[in-house]
Amino acid sequence: MVSEVKLVSGRGIPLVGNDIDTDRIIPARYLRCVTFDGLGEHVFADDRTVLKGQHPFDQPQYKGANILVVNRNFGCGSSREHAPQALAKWGIQAVVGESFSEIFFGNCVAIGIPCVTVDTETAKELQEKLAANPQVTISVNLESLQIQCGDFSASVSINESTRNMFLSGSWDACGQLVANKDQIRATATKLPYTSWHQSVAS
Repeated sequence: MVSEVKLVSGRGIPLVGNDIDTDRIIPARYLRCVTFDGLGEHVFADDRTVLKGQHPFDQPQYKGANILVVNRNFGCGSSREHAPQALAKWGIQAVVGESFSEIFFGNCVAIGIPCVTVDTETAKELQEKLAANPQVTISVNLESLQIQCGDFSASVSINESTRNMFLSGSWDACGQLVANKDQIRATATKLPYTSWHQSVAS
């Protein structure tokens, strides 16, 4: 089934700071994993150690939050896909920020996590509201291109082609393959270099 992403709603977690790179999101020593399972518990591992329980990802009031609010140039550094995977395994389903590294943005799209941009003032306002009231409902609407946080609302941006991919579900390559398995099988039987074609011919 193709997975459309039109609205992400839940609770938010503020992460203040510019230029937070992928090595901070998931340190290199965790890249040796065979699968991405378990990466969530190590997200921001070194930052969390330094802050001794004061990092937002350690604070109990943000447990279960699914929308991350960041600042400028989030996800810069290496191209490791483990960074968005670690966020996803922790529970993040959307990221709101001032700007994102292009490769990080692409890796997020590939696993169905929309990254939408807001201006500096909006990012700060959202982070302050989430700090003051961690239980407030926050939602990112890709159809209306609006973010709602309690009684505060603002416009968000995402390039139109990526937005259309989320709205149509075409970001999900595996989902498209499953949804079109009959057509794929029919095409495969006609190809001269597949075992399907050879078995049918014989």
